[in-house]
Amino acid sequence: MAVVGAGSWGTTLAHHLAGRGCAVRLWAYEAEVVASIASSRENALFLPGVRLHEGVAPTGDFAAAFEGAGLALFVTPSHVARATLRSACAVIPAGVPIVVASKGIETDTLRTMAEVFTEELAAIGGRPFACLSGPSFAREVAAGLPTAITAASADPATARLVQELFSTDAFRVYTTDDVTGVEIGGSLKNVVAIAAGICDGLGLGHNARSALITRGLAEMSRLGAALGARPATLAGLAGLGDLVLTCTGDLSRNRTLGIELARGRTLEEITSGRRTVAEGVRTADAAVRLARRHGVEMPIAQQTWRVLYEDLPPRTALHELMTRDLKDEE
Repeated sequence: MAVVGAGSWGTTLAHHLAGRGCAVRLWAYEAEVVASIASSRENALFLPGVRLHEGVAPTGDFAAAFEGAGLALFVTPSHVARATLRSACAVIPAGVPIVVASKGIETDTLRTMAEVFTEELAAIGGRPFACLSGPSFAREVAAGLPTAITAASADPATARLVQELFSTDAFRVYTTDDVTGVEIGGSLKNVVAIAAGICDGLGLGHNARSALITRGLAEMSRLGAALGARPATLAGLAGLGDLVLTCTGDLSRNRTLGIELARGRTLEEITSGRRTVAEGVRTADAAVRLARRHGVEMPIAQQTWRVLYEDLPPRTALHELMTRDLKDEE
């Protein structure tokens, strides 16, 4: 089993699979992560305090990571997913299924991760692949707390393979063939979570946060429908479930970023010293451009983008949202 990407989520999934009896090679970009896991069984940079299963073998070598692998799991930040996969394609064994657990939209092309992987894998004759997404803080999964997520694939056999491989009595995996819906839900919830963090940072209360989550889901569903997603998927684990978690949980990087913005810090100040990625920053830009391309109204995403990229004061963004023309609920 090869796991590519040793951030908190990639490390957790490698630990989870090793607990299922898999021999896992975890590829890390950072040499200090490889050294940390090898010496202390801990990813001190991205998942401190969690002792990793002995079945997780860290490596910085692509060829070593994929040697004899029966499945390849990619868990890199979305902005490096294409380049990482392209490098890996030379050493991925023939016929090995691919699982994508990265969340986000490629900002240059406005492609989802599934579209990116479809394009790149075509160069090596294609591969069956599935996307794994849903409400899942890494630290809770690593602690063995109950979690339910979704495996999406156009190929039912691949979805079932992933379901059976990952499922335990504390980690339940559902399946769907709506890859677009799962991808859009997993990506856009991060944008709404930044907005939710801004609400919390401004001390606006539970009413405001509840309204924002609900209207954020409406925006996600509108764009998802324009791209061919099914409404039920956006109302499921990979949509509503992940949205609620990311907008309310203290472990949410995107919500935390929104709180800091509301307290007056700039985006550069917040991100300059961080090694972890808040995917919603890049996804906000992609979401606004996709909405414009498809003629979809997404006022929360638009205002979040303005706070991030135009330094619009958060209270001004809120005032503009609350004073839009009155309308029927959709």
